[in-house]
Amino acid sequence: MSNDEGFSHVIEGVSRDSRGEINAYKLDTGELVSKEQAVLMAKQGALKGVSVVVSKNGEEFLRSLPDSDANNNLESLPNVEVQESWKSRNMNHR
Repeated sequence: MSNDEGFSHVIEGVSRDSRGEINAYKLDTGELVSKEQAVLMAKQGALKGVSVVVSKNGEEFLRSLPDSDANNNLESLPNVEVQESWKSRNMNHR
């Protein structure tokens, strides 16, 4: 799927849950989006450098597209703090 460069965002940071799994992403606009929102955005071509993959248990998540720069891998991005009020409004509780 090709993207119009003017409408694609870059993920600049991640938030992790208590198990260390990424559960939210900080975009280049400063906006914080949940994992589910980010998956939808990626499917629509609104995120650069990632693809949507499915885990063994059927859960969709983002994976960095392979390139020669390890610094832009999702696992290498800086952690961002998420306020509890944002979590309660935007995160699916399991």
